[in-house]
Amino acid sequence: MLERFHVPNDIAVKIKPEDMHATVLDIFMKMGMSHDDANKASEVLVYADVRGIESHGVSNMLRRYVEAFNKGDINPTPKPKIIRDMPAAALLDCDDGHGLVVGPMAMDMAIERAKKYGIGTITARNGKHFGAAAFHAGMALDHNMIGLSMTTGGMQVVPVDGSKPMFGLNPIAIAVPTNTEAPFIFDASMSSVAGNKIALAQRLNVPVAPGWVTDSSGNPILEEKEVPEGYFMLPTGGSRENGSHKGASLGIWVEIMCGLLGSTGAGPNREGSVSHHFIAYNIEAFTDIDKFKSDMDEYMNEIKSTPPIEGASRVFYAGLPEYEEEIERRKNGIPYHPEVIDWFKDITNELSIKWRLS
Repeated sequence: MLERFHVPNDIAVKIKPEDMHATVLDIFMKMGMSHDDANKASEVLVYADVRGIESHGVSNMLRRYVEAFNKGDINPTPKPKIIRDMPAAALLDCDDGHGLVVGPMAMDMAIERAKKYGIGTITARNGKHFGAAAFHAGMALDHNMIGLSMTTGGMQVVPVDGSKPMFGLNPIAIAVPTNTEAPFIFDASMSSVAGNKIALAQRLNVPVAPGWVTDSSGNPILEEKEVPEGYFMLPTGGSRENGSHKGASLGIWVEIMCGLLGSTGAGPNREGSVSHHFIAYNIEAFTDIDKFKSDMDEYMNEIKSTPPIEGASRVFYAGLPEYEEEIERRKNGIPYHPEVIDWFKDITNELSIKWRLS
């Protein structure tokens, strides 16, 4: 998480992960979810906070989920079903179930198929927001597999030189196991920055960086400034000169893998709800698992040991900062903005839920 999005230490309220998990579980159960589903949803949501992915944690997402439940936009008791099925692949209908629940279910399906066939892949349609993509990809790690997950995010991203959005925020996550080093876990939207980070910027009253957003006509804003009214998101890269065609192409690919494979349309032609795509690669289908993980350790260590440039303290790879953040936050608590705690006070009082967040 970029420094501009961190809650200032002098106002942060630190909460134990287990207390936040229990509170979120209670809230989800009040929304009509079963205990098991609420427990899984809470696990996914608090995972983001523990690893410093505030954009997809309780601060940004939980109140949106509560609003969606209250509007009837999320089915609290879905009955997902397989629509098309082959040995290593399937299409799953989520029945408008919460992505925090049906997402892990679909990734489990991919993992089970990969155990037998070397690879497993699931496209899931008619779903809902599934939280941090890294959680789902990371489920493969305990099975000595490489995990990949992606989802069709909000339709907010303009193509290169385009004046209106044609694909979603569309995050992609990749998780690769190691032995002793932090696992490689990449998770990023194909927009210049995760859309939820704009909400964080607005909450924290900080400007957005150049090349993140457009004005209401789709013109890129290439200087640091406050979030404008009617903005759109730029693709990863921000400008053509900085490679925005790469982010745009990957964002379009996610539309294809999730929407078109799910027979629900892509971009402005989307039908129904959110679609996801999951892949699990069984490493033993390709190479010896112990050697692979040993090689990963060696490679990750070499990357983080790269001599840094002047002005930089060290070199990171994807997943290392979050790994270190998790150690810190499990020990000392998750820092939340006071406004978030105030929201929890209101919602727990409204729903008659035990107060644990002191």
